[in-house]
Amino acid sequence: MRPHDFRLADNFLTRREMLTRCGTGFGMVGMSGVLADAAELDGRGDTEAPGRGDDGNSARPLAPKRPQFAAKAKQVVHLFMNGGPSHVDTFDPKPMLDKFHGKPVPSGNLRTERLTGGLMRSPFKFKKYGQSGIEVSDLFARTAEHIDDICVIRSMFAEVPNHEPSLLLMNCGDGRLPRPSFGSWLTYGLGSENQNLPGFVVMCPGGYPIVATHNWRSAFLPGAYQGTYVDTQHTDVDKLIANIRNTQLPRDEQRRQLDLVRKLNEEHLARRHRDAQLEARLQTFELAFRMQSEASNAFDISREPEALKKLYGENTIGRQLLITRRLLERGVRFIQVWSGAGQPWDNHDGLEAQHRKLAGEWDPAIAAFLTDLKQLGLFDTTLIQWGGEFGRTPVAELPGLSGRDHNHYGFSCWLAGGGIRGGHVHGATDDFGFAAVEKRVHVHDLHATMLHLLGFDHERLTYRYAGRDFRLTDVHGQVVPELMG
Repeated sequence: MRPHDFRLADNFLTRREMLTRCGTGFGMVGMSGVLADAAELDGRGDTEAPGRGDDGNSARPLAPKRPQFAAKAKQVVHLFMNGGPSHVDTFDPKPMLDKFHGKPVPSGNLRTERLTGGLMRSPFKFKKYGQSGIEVSDLFARTAEHIDDICVIRSMFAEVPNHEPSLLLMNCGDGRLPRPSFGSWLTYGLGSENQNLPGFVVMCPGGYPIVATHNWRSAFLPGAYQGTYVDTQHTDVDKLIANIRNTQLPRDEQRRQLDLVRKLNEEHLARRHRDAQLEARLQTFELAFRMQSEASNAFDISREPEALKKLYGENTIGRQLLITRRLLERGVRFIQVWSGAGQPWDNHDGLEAQHRKLAGEWDPAIAAFLTDLKQLGLFDTTLIQWGGEFGRTPVAELPGLSGRDHNHYGFSCWLAGGGIRGGHVHGATDDFGFAAVEKRVHVHDLHATMLHLLGFDHERLTYRYAGRDFRLTDVHGQVVPELMG
């Protein structure tokens, strides 16, 4: 490898930096949503939004910052249906599928990843909801009670039908190269309102989704902005956020010990020109100490009324969304909630049973979550995104008529909350739901619009790396005004 392959602008990468970037962090994934010096914890003075490689206050990387302009939303919740839910079975009704069930697509079949046969009708019933009369399938009947506050985008499209690049595109704005995730860009731009919790929290029960930690990485952004993973299959708070409490030392002794470690590490850091990764590690120790007092409370849903827990659903998804609401109340900036390890919605066969099972867990939880946010006054300042990495084909995957293949040509997602135009359907797929044909919205356009609602021009929220100003949307993306209220 040539020497200049390890250059960052005019400086050589340290060996630690090189290993970190090549090896996705080697253990820095954990509590790297890091923050301030303990003596500054109560300060919430805003600083200017960063740009062009400005890390803000390096001693307090997640101190609250002002956006570039007035924002409609200040927090984000991403409800990720990993695996790819079928749009023609959820939010994009296609009566023509009933008429041509089992027959070839009249206009010709688009290229699919696997062998597919004839068209497949939806096994679910669609119904109009709300004053807007938007049609939603019975899979999400409870969510549809909030349809007048939801913007359904039926004309999403992406590049390829594979999970790995599509997940990275949806999360990081690039399906091929290491790039920071949306949550990392947002915490880089806005910081966090709570200095005792990570600014970017990722919840996925039972393990990692496909491509694992790459979905919430900070890449070339400082490690402070990387997502903190929580395995929400655990119900015991001490297992949910393991190793936070020190059972051997009282708090004052821990503080003295940590002060000594910090002093030694500061000297070590000074000799290494304030190495960003070493600095992130120091801040992680401080965050872990501070989390002892607040994290247990934030993640402990036993404090919630029994009736509310029942409303959310006494299952993993319900617990995740109840925890999400508690984290929003405490100022966490970006929360991503996954369906589960792997790709649960990837239903190449047995779609009816699998989609019904998954939606049965998500639907009441989403409805309760939206109701809860409205009652607490959090809905208007929280931007909520629902969807997967792509949709599914209107044709059935062979050999039977029970499942659907991946479809990136056209799919649906929806937005709600901060600044979104509720009760609105944007765009359309063709008569069979194969491809987006009206008012098409690429993933880059979606990201640009969401950043706009959060107070950022997606072309100006940049970070200089390797001699270039990078951004979430790369060199693409257009804000879609019709999605905004």
